[in-house]
Amino acid sequence: MKSFRVTVLFGFLLAIFCACSPAFAGANASGPPPAREDLNPPQFEVSVESAYLLGFINARHSYEIGAIFATGRMRWGVIDNDGWLRGYNQVYLTAMGEPILRGIENHYFGFNMGMRYNFVRPYWRLVPYISGGVGAGDIDSRPSVRGGQGQDFTFNILTAVGASYEINQQWKANVGVLYQHLSNAGLTDPNPSLNLIGPQIGLTYSF
Repeated sequence: MKSFRVTVLFGFLLAIFCACSPAFAGANASGPPPAREDLNPPQFEVSVESAYLLGFINARHSYEIGAIFATGRMRWGVIDNDGWLRGYNQVYLTAMGEPILRGIENHYFGFNMGMRYNFVRPYWRLVPYISGGVGAGDIDSRPSVRGGQGQDFTFNILTAVGASYEINQQWKANVGVLYQHLSNAGLTDPNPSLNLIGPQIGLTYSF
């Protein structure tokens, strides 16, 4: 278990290194796009992100989860004005793999579908965002243990706030805070559910 925590930490450090590396930025990295072109970014992007989530509210066993996400996004809809809502929306599909480092169960695998809104300011490289979605997955439940999930099939809710930084026209670094809820929606009784929150970091490639 300790070795996996080291692996998760290494992944965070590697993402930070890649985000700052000239190999990713390019020797002739372009500047911020013109004010009207920044609302017309590439149509598609893929991201690899990692999060370290801690249980709170009703977590009886101090859950710790090292989460890995692979996400595909597609641009959909633009708000072009001079107000704070200026930006564009994306729909996304995420595959989730979550080793449970501390808690009753051992792992969770699933998917999540939702929307992300990017707040774009003219000539800015930094783009704040909010996102949210719902999905489902499988957890190795242990209903015989007090506080354990009641069944393997489990729904999930993801909500995140953060910002992406445009390294160049293809690459962006992302950092944010992620909230996750796991529950079987009352299909079994009891249904203790899990609420988790923690930092998230990743890299995005646009095309």
